[in-house]
Amino acid sequence: MGNKKIFKNYIYNLMYQVLVIILPIITTPYLSRVLGAENIGVYGYTISIVTYFTLLGALGINKYGQREIAYVQNDIDKRSKVFWELNIIKSCTIFISTIVFFFTFCIKGEYTMYYKILILELIATLLDITWFFQGIENFKKVVIRNLIIKVISVVLIFVFIKSPNDLMKYFCIYVCSNFWGNGIFWVGIGRFVKKVKINFRDLKAHIKPLISLFIPQIAVSIYTVLDKTMIGILSDEIVEVGYYEQSQKIIKIALTLVTTMSIVMLPRISNVFAQGKQEELNEYMRKTFKFDFFLSFPIMFGIMATAPNMVPWFFGEGYDKIINLLIMGSPIVLFISLSSTIGTQYLVSIKKQNIQTYAVVSGAVINFVLNFLLIPKFNSLGAIIATITAELIITLIEMIYIVKNKIINIKYFIKDMHKYVISSIIMFVSIYLITKFLSTGIICTLIQVIIGIIVYIALLLILKDEFLINTLKSVFNRKKV
Repeated sequence: MGNKKIFKNYIYNLMYQVLVIILPIITTPYLSRVLGAENIGVYGYTISIVTYFTLLGALGINKYGQREIAYVQNDIDKRSKVFWELNIIKSCTIFISTIVFFFTFCIKGEYTMYYKILILELIATLLDITWFFQGIENFKKVVIRNLIIKVISVVLIFVFIKSPNDLMKYFCIYVCSNFWGNGIFWVGIGRFVKKVKINFRDLKAHIKPLISLFIPQIAVSIYTVLDKTMIGILSDEIVEVGYYEQSQKIIKIALTLVTTMSIVMLPRISNVFAQGKQEELNEYMRKTFKFDFFLSFPIMFGIMATAPNMVPWFFGEGYDKIINLLIMGSPIVLFISLSSTIGTQYLVSIKKQNIQTYAVVSGAVINFVLNFLLIPKFNSLGAIIATITAELIITLIEMIYIVKNKIINIKYFIKDMHKYVISSIIMFVSIYLITKFLSTGIICTLIQVIIGIIVYIALLLILKDEFLINTLKSVFNRKKV
């Protein structure tokens, strides 16, 4: 029953995460051509600024709330108490964050009109309670309630964004989509929580653990958000932010396929940990690592192989630099998938977030220093190099911890990995050779993807990969039932 629920939740959460990213990806070719690289750069830079304030306002409640709700998911009294306590805390922090943001960026400056619109993004953050539904493992509701809002936003983009002068409209569509998407979760919340009495002492008990999770999130933002901010400040042209912004969209959609498992497994592992089932917890970890390898290696090599052909037709003229950014940045998929499994799925679940904090703070410091040194000389490419280095450091620190504590046997780890590495490299060579006989364009990219999947799966079957074989058996057995 547990595995069946995990599988369903993975599918639902995968749908949601892909939905959140894939719909903007659908609009990217259109927006790239209509708005232009410079406007995309302005958008990426201003969004990076408001993101700091949404992070400060959210105060790490998403991860913390999901975990705490998971601990008490079957007790309506306890989960109601946690729910209202965390929302009261977030209301206070969002209010403070909004006031600071307004007086810092909305009074005067080059992009004041855009920052005023982005105030609604802070309000949308206040309304975000997806962490609650993830904590009770109700991922279906998250998907269904966001689907309509996200689709409407895409339709509005194609209807109202017609020229570079429509950048303001694009900002409005973006923030309104997030506002209504988060607000709709409050409809019918009374079926899941009830009114409870809250006192100051109860609120105070959450502050220390919240801050312990908040620190690594802020550190992560150093190399996920500050990259764009620093490119905007240190680079010669704002267009470099546009190149970086667009390349990250492709990498993020690839990451979604892998890291969504960690989001699903967090409440499950938290619940198993609360029951003291250590061996079951370790087994979940081993299975998730296999899943990471199974997807991250072919995705990484697939991005390298398809980028030269995909970028010109997908983004349009003037975006050729993104090819190198994607090729250089593709290892991010592997590193983040592993660090997400160890950090988000395991360390946070067992209340060892101090290890994660040490890892991400170390990575953030390295990233900041390398950004400062490399961006003035290499622009957006320098930011990519800094990000890869930071992610590698974080992954290694977290990996050393779980190996030392015998959560995973390093021989077992490497043994699982080699099949996926070999298959992915052969897949890459196959795609590269096939491309020489095809003309560039969308058809070529589709053929590359199809051939890549066929070659990769076939090689794993030849190598008798246990994970793939068990997955296929599971799928076929469900169809028979």
